[in-house]
Amino acid sequence: MAPSVPRTRAAAALHMKQIALDNQDRTIRRLRAQLATERRGLAATKKELKETQVALEASHKVIAGLTEIGLSMSKKIEKMKVKKQLVKANHVECHQKFQARIHETEDSMQAQHLLIEALVDEKDSLLQTIHDLQGAN
Repeated sequence: MAPSVPRTRAAAALHMKQIALDNQDRTIRRLRAQLATERRGLAATKKELKETQVALEASHKVIAGLTEIGLSMSKKIEKMKVKKQLVKANHVECHQKFQARIHETEDSMQAQHLLIEALVDEKDSLLQTIHDLQGAN
């Protein structure tokens, strides 16, 4: 009985080592499967990140373009405001000139009216003088 005990212990030890190796093998396979899954997830994440980066660069280009357009429009608006102010100033100046012409014309007409009244009065006076002279003759 004695010789079989060490064999049984050795067999048991070998059996335990085989179980441990089997467990390690399963653990290694499970960890490799997890690693493969993680690598696929990492590859997918890396792909998404690259796509996001491309989209972000495109967005930056669009924003830069829109900013440039906005600046260009702001410059055009400023030019239009200046032009509008010049047009308004010219309009006011023309209006003032026309008002001055109207006043000059009104003053001239009033002077002519007074002159005409004076001439009519002088004519009446001359007619009266002629009439008086004719009556005296």
